[in-house]
Amino acid sequence: MTDDAPPLKTVQRAFEILNLLKQEKEIGVAELSRRMDLPKSTVHDYLRTLRTMGYVVNDSGRYRLGFQLLELGGQVKYRNRLFHVAKPELERLAGETGEQASVNVEERGEFVIVHTEFGSDSLQLGTYPGLRTPIHTHAGGKAILAHLGEERIDQIIETHGLEAKTDHTTTDPDDLTAELETIRTQGYAVDSNQQVVGMGSVAAPVQVKDQVLGSIDIVCPSDRLQDPDYREELAAEVQQSANVVSVNYQYAP
Repeated sequence: MTDDAPPLKTVQRAFEILNLLKQEKEIGVAELSRRMDLPKSTVHDYLRTLRTMGYVVNDSGRYRLGFQLLELGGQVKYRNRLFHVAKPELERLAGETGEQASVNVEERGEFVIVHTEFGSDSLQLGTYPGLRTPIHTHAGGKAILAHLGEERIDQIIETHGLEAKTDHTTTDPDDLTAELETIRTQGYAVDSNQQVVGMGSVAAPVQVKDQVLGSIDIVCPSDRLQDPDYREELAAEVQQSANVVSVNYQYAP
């Protein structure tokens, strides 16, 4: 079977239920039945199976995600070499800048946070490992996108589009192309208010032998980035950290 083969309907529906529970936090059978356009009995059978396996919990007739998923997610992170190599640098960045620092990757054309460390002055945005966002709306995503190659960039844009998360999001392909060229030239990316109004970020790519593995970014209030000296300071910090992570990824035991 190839990757292009259609998914098994039963498996697809099970994950659709999990995704709905992720969005709604908890939900009843009737609401799930309506949202999925399936009979209540069918939805109940799916929920019963998922509950038996520990992936959902029944709380007085309302269903929510179970901690079995946390174990799976934790395994994904702790088996990832980039996470282990980047974690000490993220701790240093968060400690020295007081801001939020993350290591991120691209997966299926989306920006994914692998791990975050919080400093004393960090924004509290509810970010968590595994959080996915459109890759073009965040400096950490653009730092990766700039080094994926034209064919892959075009494929991502064609598949996902250039959604506007705020009025400041880059949604014009030509503007994005110009931004990515600037990122390649200067070695880092900066954005303000493009994903969340009031949030800014500075990021640098982690590259090993011309392959981009991910990015290191610092997130802070966007008004702090209006200070050019502070912006340059953060840019230097993330570039240094990305370089350290790249070297350690290749040579650390």
